[in-house]
Amino acid sequence: MPSTTATASSSSSSAAAAAAQPTHPGAMALGIPIPQRDASPSPSPVSSVDGLSPRSIIEPDDRSTRSVNQSIFDFVCENGRTYHRYQAGSYLFPNDQSENERLDLQYEILKVLLKGRNYFAPLKDPRKILDIGTGTGKWAIEMGNAFPKAEVTGTDLSPIQPEWVPNNVKFVIDDANEEDWMLDPMDYIHTRVMLGCFEDFREIIAKAYRHLKPGGWMESQEYMPTVYCDDGTMSPDYAFAEWTQTQDRAAMNLGKPLRIANKLKRWYEQAGFVDVHEEVFKLPINSWPKDPQFKMLGRFSETNLLDGLQAFSLQLFQKGLHWTKEEIEVYLVHVRKALSDRNVHAYHKIYVVWGRKPFDHELGVPSPPNYPPPPPPRE
Repeated sequence: MPSTTATASSSSSSAAAAAAQPTHPGAMALGIPIPQRDASPSPSPVSSVDGLSPRSIIEPDDRSTRSVNQSIFDFVCENGRTYHRYQAGSYLFPNDQSENERLDLQYEILKVLLKGRNYFAPLKDPRKILDIGTGTGKWAIEMGNAFPKAEVTGTDLSPIQPEWVPNNVKFVIDDANEEDWMLDPMDYIHTRVMLGCFEDFREIIAKAYRHLKPGGWMESQEYMPTVYCDDGTMSPDYAFAEWTQTQDRAAMNLGKPLRIANKLKRWYEQAGFVDVHEEVFKLPINSWPKDPQFKMLGRFSETNLLDGLQAFSLQLFQKGLHWTKEEIEVYLVHVRKALSDRNVHAYHKIYVVWGRKPFDHELGVPSPPNYPPPPPPRE
């Protein structure tokens, strides 16, 4: 599954959106109506929540910056779908309403699968939290409510986040591929569903390590796109599994690998993290399980996959395999049928990996360089 949406980090020149928090932390319902972005500005609300549109984040006397601010809403339209304008083309999946609704469904699926947990790292009182690739911002908003003393920054390439959020939450339009994130040291950095977003996710892990305070935590929650089956009900020619292989080939041709989840623990350790943990969860692709909760998860997972199949395929197959849209649509007919086949007991693996940046005293004293001895003095 593609990313939570686009890849992002924060910088001083980034577009940012912030709004006021309820008077009492946690009082805001996530279902509060969000005004349309193109609506006229309304007077300050009298409710416990103020709203500021992402359109209002640019200083009014900076014409060039204002122009950039407006351009990020001028989304690229291809194949009847819209895509991010900022750093156009670097993220291969849409940002339109149907995709945003799918992302929200995906968030809820993972929330249930992970037993209601938004994080696994042993957070105590984090004050600076970064969510890379925040998408529709649900995770960042929930973390803002869970940690009212923290400043939560959600970053993305697309301005698709709500306009009313807690005042300790802000959204920034920027690209995590940038070398300098221009951030204060963080207590916790989070990524979720970043497959296919980066040429080398190890670079993001290394940057996160640099931007964490000693003792700070990084965590990644990631889909493994490989389709698994434990009971022999999946045949070698299963069309959905074949689609994942075709998608993987297209992504590799474009230099955006999808199979990163099972490598995260090793990459964290190579980057210098300690206390690295990994948990793996099974997510059925449809409602084949007998267990009621997994049957429900499978039903929603099937909807998520069916709703996203076109989005997951269009740009990858067109740019990576040079297929036409018509060829893609014909191919997906059989994939959709296979995806809904309850006789195949297939599932995905969801990896959760978290690790801590060591304190300075844990790093040890480096050994002196093993230089050859100096030559004896001349007589």
